[in-house]
Amino acid sequence: MAQKKRNRRLLTVLVLAAIAGALAFAFWPRPVLVDIAEVRTGTLTVTIDEEARTRVHEPYVVSTPVTGRLLRVTVEPGDVVERGITVVAHMLPTNPAALDVRTREQARAAVTAAEAALRVARADLNKATADNDLAQSDLERAKRLADSGTVSQAALERAEGSARAAQATLDTAEAAIAMREAEVDNARAQLIGFDDQGFATALQITTEKATPLFAPATGRILQVMQKSETTLPVGTPIMEIGNIEDDLEVVVELLSTDAVQVKVGDRVIIDKWGGAQTLAGEVIRVDPLGFTKYSALGVEEQRVNARIKLTDPPETRAALGHGFRVEVRIVVWEKQNATIVPASALFRQNGGWAAFTVEDGTARLRKVTLERSNGIEGAVTSGLTEAEQIILYPAPGLADGTKVARRHAN
Repeated sequence: MAQKKRNRRLLTVLVLAAIAGALAFAFWPRPVLVDIAEVRTGTLTVTIDEEARTRVHEPYVVSTPVTGRLLRVTVEPGDVVERGITVVAHMLPTNPAALDVRTREQARAAVTAAEAALRVARADLNKATADNDLAQSDLERAKRLADSGTVSQAALERAEGSARAAQATLDTAEAAIAMREAEVDNARAQLIGFDDQGFATALQITTEKATPLFAPATGRILQVMQKSETTLPVGTPIMEIGNIEDDLEVVVELLSTDAVQVKVGDRVIIDKWGGAQTLAGEVIRVDPLGFTKYSALGVEEQRVNARIKLTDPPETRAALGHGFRVEVRIVVWEKQNATIVPASALFRQNGGWAAFTVEDGTARLRKVTLERSNGIEGAVTSGLTEAEQIILYPAPGLADGTKVARRHAN
């Protein structure tokens, strides 16, 4: 009986010890699992990233020099042209408008009047010719009589004056004939229309007889605005020509808050343009004028255009053309041998910046001085050194002295 009591007491003690051990294990402080990274030394760059587009800086627009009929354009976008040598289009004179009944009758009446005036002018010419012949005969007779002393010197002078007046009248009549002939031609020109068989034959003009339009610059055809044959007024654009090898640049629309950080000469990295390698560029201009633009979400933004010169050789971007989409990264700050910390390890504390380091499995709070950050990494000037372990994404409950352990990926 006593043996049973001892066994029961021993069993009770064992059970209580097991329960106490389980409770102690359950409530024993465990280290917090955290993500850990190392502080490193390297080059940190801060960039402004935006979508951009390429363009030819000085495109040339070929337009109609006069009002006329443009023949069908045979050149295609991408064709190589040479300034002053390559013919890019041909033009013909403008076709006259068709005449309505009233206009045609008025034109016919004008032709009749002009022909009548021409006949009158010819009659005046005949009279002036006869008067001039008579005056010249009288002058010759007066000269012979004056030589023999039969008529006075005054009579001779009157004959000479009459001869000069008759000659002047003849010249006036001849000039009137030329004027009246021009009036007849002008009146007949008003009758020209599409229904005239003679004019229809005259319209059969070949390309060789048309006026050629030469390329104003050496480069490639960028686009053709007028392809088919049509009648165009003066100054109508026909095509656009540009030099994509030597005159290609990138234009980016920056937020005005970003544009104030960009200056001429900043290095640019051009990416996602379709090629295997990134391209290099340089900011050559930041416009002083901003403009309002609405984003895809309807947010009003102030944008500023910046121009970027491509510094790589043309053969490295042979497939890049006018109006292509690219992505640019403008380097506004860069430092070599910087102490680099992941931005996810930094947090605000008392108006400054801080981070947690790991020392012998314990989290230690460090105040740091942040110089610049690009959103992914930051450069610190004090508080951390190379190869120190820091905690990424510190939880709100994490405090100085908390036991921590590295979280391993599953």
